[in-house]
Amino acid sequence: MFKSNIILAHAYRLSTSAMAGLLVLCMGSASAETLRLAHASSSKSLIQEAVVMFADTLAKETKDGLTVQIFPDGQLGDEGPIADGVGSGSIDIGLGGVADAIDPKLNVVTLPFLFSDAKAAHAFLDGPVGKKVFDTGADNGFKMLGALDSGFRQFATVSTSIATPADMKGLKLRTPPNPVILTTIEQLGALPQSLPFGEVYTSLQSHVVDGVEPEIRDFADQKWYESAKFLSVSNYIWTPNYWFMNKERFDGLSPENQAAVLKAVDVTTAWYRGRLDDVYAKVIEDLKSKGVTVTTVDAGPFRAMVDPVYAKFGAEWGADFVSSVRTAAAGR
Repeated sequence: MFKSNIILAHAYRLSTSAMAGLLVLCMGSASAETLRLAHASSSKSLIQEAVVMFADTLAKETKDGLTVQIFPDGQLGDEGPIADGVGSGSIDIGLGGVADAIDPKLNVVTLPFLFSDAKAAHAFLDGPVGKKVFDTGADNGFKMLGALDSGFRQFATVSTSIATPADMKGLKLRTPPNPVILTTIEQLGALPQSLPFGEVYTSLQSHVVDGVEPEIRDFADQKWYESAKFLSVSNYIWTPNYWFMNKERFDGLSPENQAAVLKAVDVTTAWYRGRLDDVYAKVIEDLKSKGVTVTTVDAGPFRAMVDPVYAKFGAEWGADFVSSVRTAAAGR
């Protein structure tokens, strides 16, 4: 009898221990949170590599307390709908260059020939004026996390290279729905066509448009080069892939998890910037091997035409604001 009681007591302790372990596991699962992240770039792109790194870093920083579910390839919509989804809370985190839903003033960094190179763009984003630009959007329900380079935009056409502004006269060029890009393309003499990202391939193929003004990684990833065989490198506009979160969702995280999100963003941004030069060099070589004619244009004549673009958006957003951005972007 005594032996039986010992066995029963031992079994009870094992059962209690197992239940306690299960309870801890259940509590851990209950406290874990999942963030839905969406972008429109290819699942084979550097952007996708970056958000995977972000997810992995965040999981490690929070011991799997915060996980990220990633939706690439425009699975939850193009850039505009993604921004709208983050604003409404149906998506937690988004990336994209279409910023009107956040705050139209964010488009100030896409003014033509604003940055001399990527280093100048990064210095601006990390500096005081850049951080002030990032502060916009908070009143509209967004927490700006940062910006990954969408990169400098070029000209690519179906039938001939663009070497001077005269070559753009009357060309139908696809643009994203960015008001600065639309205005700039019109100012340079072409006819901007705001078409969804997912329709560009067929629009080039069927000659609905004569060309595009792409960032070259998108140009390669989306195989637009199969129809547009002439790429003119002008670096006429630098665009960000803004990284933003639903502000209420961010504010609802614990202070520790908020800090982990921001740290993961910083780690990912530094890694991403360090990859750009090698990635661009490889993309250019790959495009040439696929029969794309790549030329570098003299940007001077194009730059000389864009002051009216600055005047237009200075009147819309405030001349002092635009002037401060232009001065800071030049490193002055």
